[in-house]
Amino acid sequence: MTRKVVNITLDNADEIPQPCRGCLFWEAGVAAPDPTAKDDWLSAVLLDWGSCGKLVYVDGVVAGFALYAPPPYVGGAPGYATSEVSSDALMLMTARILPEFAAAGLGRVLIQAVVKDALGRRGIKALEAFGDAHDDAQSCVLPAGFLTAVGFKTVHRHPRFPRLRLELRTVLSWRDDVEVALERWLGAIRPDRATGPVGVRPRAEPTD
Repeated sequence: MTRKVVNITLDNADEIPQPCRGCLFWEAGVAAPDPTAKDDWLSAVLLDWGSCGKLVYVDGVVAGFALYAPPPYVGGAPGYATSEVSSDALMLMTARILPEFAAAGLGRVLIQAVVKDALGRRGIKALEAFGDAHDDAQSCVLPAGFLTAVGFKTVHRHPRFPRLRLELRTVLSWRDDVEVALERWLGAIRPDRATGPVGVRPRAEPTD
């Protein structure tokens, strides 16, 4: 089995699995599928900042992907009660391993590739993400259980949508149990294809 991780570019953006290919939930705060608008977002981030996503392949077939960016490029984040993402962090917008590859050890490969990229960025010390405390695998928001399983720590509590942070250096010392949890969670994060675009969550409830 041959594995390969590459940067997402305009040339390979069409290989982002559906319905995530056109979803603009994080990029612009809307869920209407629009691959053209997705390309506009990718183009802007690539030109201004550089790589903002990874595709992982197994024997030439896409097995998963991740998207991430500096907070100013994530238009869907400010609506959350637990924003803003810290200035020294990149926002992990979404990450997914396709179900048929969930037992292939690719979750570790994908997240470590994101971390390796982030480590090369001046002034970046962490990844941050909004989590869904209900651990809904059909949501555009990553399950909070997945995030804590791979080492993220809560930095802003909320009953539904906490904000979590992963210090980049901690990934270098991941234990086997963390890697197993990563595979289990990433394999479960899959949009419901029967309902079209990824289900959109309402903006977070006011902080208690």
